[in-house]
Amino acid sequence: MNASDVVDRLRAAGCVFAEDEARLLLGAAGSAEELARMVRRRVRGQPLEHILGWTEFLGRRVAVERGVFVPRRRTEFLADRAIDFTRPGAVVVELCCGSGAVGAAIRSSVDGVEVHAVDIDPSAVRCARRNLPAAAVYQGDLYGPLPDRLRGRVDVVVANAPYVPTDALDLLPHEARDHEPRVALDGGADGLDVLRRVAGGAPDWLAPDGAVLVETGEDQAPTMVAALRRLGLATRVAADPAVGATVVTAHRTRAGPRP
Repeated sequence: MNASDVVDRLRAAGCVFAEDEARLLLGAAGSAEELARMVRRRVRGQPLEHILGWTEFLGRRVAVERGVFVPRRRTEFLADRAIDFTRPGAVVVELCCGSGAVGAAIRSSVDGVEVHAVDIDPSAVRCARRNLPAAAVYQGDLYGPLPDRLRGRVDVVVANAPYVPTDALDLLPHEARDHEPRVALDGGADGLDVLRRVAGGAPDWLAPDGAVLVETGEDQAPTMVAALRRLGLATRVAADPAVGATVVTAHRTRAGPRP
């Protein structure tokens, strides 16, 4: 199977970026037989990232395993915002970490940071341990498995928690519906069930000048802002319309807003 054949098969299956995907598959396959298997998997609708075993996130290669949420391009905006808030030597917690892509980006961008990551899905935890120090990746529900020594010491909490309303799950692309865990997608009736809990737990873990950053939908941001303000946190909303990204940032008011 040559490059042209791969492109034709991918294009016939509806792959919009058939040429780019063919180049990646050809580069990853170690033999003609392996290439044929990879192409068959892609034609059946498996995410390209699961087939390759990695994705690019903020210019870095991140391991992604089958059955694990694939980091979205819009989440790079969340990572960039978190990097801006993270000082050298800071303590960072990534909740609902999936592959750990955001935590890994912060760790590689800021000197001396101590990154901890949590996910409820054992497959995600296994994958995140390939991208972050394994001992600092925990399986459990949000803040629950974090070491108690971190309480009141976390400088940055960052979360790309599930925020798709349950009734909208059927509208997602089939790659997400069929190949990513529902727990990484379903945010409850209005999409904010998990994010409200992220916000509610943050004050117990944040350092005096700590910040919490979460990705939301544009229409969900005002609700998240209100929830965080009720906790005594100052908030701001940032967006990148080019990639459809919205990030709500909150920090303790007594220390004053960061620049």
